[in-house]
Amino acid sequence: MVALSAAGIARIQINDNPLRWFKEDHPIRIADQVLNEHFAGTYDAYLVLSRPLPESRLEAFVDRARETAAAVGPELAEPIRAGLVEPVALDQLIAALDDALFEAQGADAERLETLIADAEALRQEQGYFLDPGHLAYVEEVQQSLMDSGLVGKTNALPDVVKVVNRELRSGEPRDYRIPDSANGVAQTLLQYQSSHRPQDLWHLVTPDYASSAVWIQLTSGDNQDMSRVREHVDAWLADHPPPDGAEARWAGKTYINVVWQQAMVEGMLQSLLGAFIAVLVIMVVLFRSVVFGVIAMLPLTLTIAFVYGIIGWIGKFYDMPIAVLSALTLGLSIDFAIHFLQRFRSLTAAHGFDRARALMFEEPGRAIFRNAVVIALGFTPLLAAPLVPYVTVGVFMASIMLFSATVTLLLLPAVIALASRWIVPAAIASNAPETTTGASS
Repeated sequence: MVALSAAGIARIQINDNPLRWFKEDHPIRIADQVLNEHFAGTYDAYLVLSRPLPESRLEAFVDRARETAAAVGPELAEPIRAGLVEPVALDQLIAALDDALFEAQGADAERLETLIADAEALRQEQGYFLDPGHLAYVEEVQQSLMDSGLVGKTNALPDVVKVVNRELRSGEPRDYRIPDSANGVAQTLLQYQSSHRPQDLWHLVTPDYASSAVWIQLTSGDNQDMSRVREHVDAWLADHPPPDGAEARWAGKTYINVVWQQAMVEGMLQSLLGAFIAVLVIMVVLFRSVVFGVIAMLPLTLTIAFVYGIIGWIGKFYDMPIAVLSALTLGLSIDFAIHFLQRFRSLTAAHGFDRARALMFEEPGRAIFRNAVVIALGFTPLLAAPLVPYVTVGVFMASIMLFSATVTLLLLPAVIALASRWIVPAAIASNAPETTTGASS
């Protein structure tokens, strides 16, 4: 049984998709299937490419701007100081300097012109995604995603630029391309901002053109599918690094689900292992015996192995409901063992080992068995629930109760009989008074 459970655990796949919490015949599940059959995908993820300016470059500009503000008159210095508030808004600063330039004369005008030129050069450096070569790189990322067959569609800034460029030039397919210069790209984006939905542009690029997002549509919200997309892109980026030191990061709800599940699984696994050790320590303290503490852990250990082995063999994904229920496995699985061993110690101290073995399968054994059956049956109404997590809770809990009771009543007596030379003296030495436990009640 342990070998089969271990093989089943090795087959477990970690995957989650909140849509799978609904049964297959649920209208929401059916609607999702139909939508993803007819459209490019209803699950969104974003690959964000960005190239922030080096801090040293921005600091050098701010220092020069402050020197200029200190050198010109008070009226001319005010717009400079207003534009240097964090974060520095270059467009607003340039516009304010242009206005101030009409009133400047002589050396002050020269200082302002120099500062305006420096600000415009800085803005051009900041506008990473106005460069045709950088937009072409984004196109390559999109093409790689489409060639992978893992996504339904991608949208990004190059698509907007190419469409506007085509309409500005001839409307012919030959002009569906990225302009040859940064000024040409800027002109297409200015034209787009003259449309009836100019704000849509900021879904794909930041106003300073330093960051741009590739909008990825997937036909599945499974974490495994999103993970495959991420692995493909990460491998492609490793072979084709972004130019000029740009960085790539992931965003979007489908990607957040992957990150959340990784944190959840790792956290639940650590909690489960930590709780397992804590329960072992508590058992040793409770029984005042290392031997009895270890024996008490047998039903718990085998139940956990069995239940998760079944999950692997039936092909059910390890998802959030299963992870949350993991902690409950410990408390439910150890309960019958505590009742059985404490009752055995009391009977052994009062009647001796041979008589205690017979008495254990009268009132205590019946109480444990009936307790397990009643609680297991109590969870069965959940099998008719409309949501899969409720069904999972019902099956999970009923299985834990029945299996842990079976292991307790079959395995513990055998272990006690085989290891009687160590167990019986410990039970008698405890001189525990006979008490009524929760199982016998």
